[in-house]
Amino acid sequence: MTQTDKNCLSLTMPLKEEAMRVADVISDVAAQISCGNTLSLDKGVWSLTSTDVSGFDYTLQMHGLEKVDSVLIIGAGATARAAVSSVSQFAKNVSVISRNPEREAAMNQASLVDVTYLPWELTDALNGVDLVINTTPGQAADFLVSGIDKPRGTLFEVLYHPWPTAISRAWSKTQAQVIDGLDLLIHQAIAQVEIFSGVACDRDILYTKMREAAVQKLA
Repeated sequence: MTQTDKNCLSLTMPLKEEAMRVADVISDVAAQISCGNTLSLDKGVWSLTSTDVSGFDYTLQMHGLEKVDSVLIIGAGATARAAVSSVSQFAKNVSVISRNPEREAAMNQASLVDVTYLPWELTDALNGVDLVINTTPGQAADFLVSGIDKPRGTLFEVLYHPWPTAISRAWSKTQAQVIDGLDLLIHQAIAQVEIFSGVACDRDILYTKMREAAVQKLA
């Protein structure tokens, strides 16, 4: 591939959803999850896509979680839609703890399997699934900490700063696996680098360098 002369933007919330209104061309993945994090301008045409789904894909593969059966997602926003798009490719049972029923239609559109919705309250489902993904910002999921009781699965906490979060700290104390959000941040960013530069990257090398730099920056 050769270097491009595109003008590109990396977006975060709330711009991921607003970008749907301004893009001339929307990729299939961005349409599926109703948002995008990558805008590129080429010959006067704005194109929108999302690298968040592939970020989840690569992170889960990296940690050997690409074939789990049951997944519980906390939250129903843009990041949750990217998560459900990723895990619904292989998981048979996907549940979502949601506090906003109005977001369920977009979640359903993002998923390849039927989604079960749970109320925004303590649930023992935390302890019985193969994978829990917390997509909520700040301390929104802290109320679930008291419900963590010998979970059998992995916690994927998409936050990374400050670290650890309350839920990741409680999860780690049970000796169960915890994945931090840096891996998601890095893997989606590598895909953006390839879009921005027009050059295919050595993902393993770039991941290692970016992870080292991020850990040092956040220390």
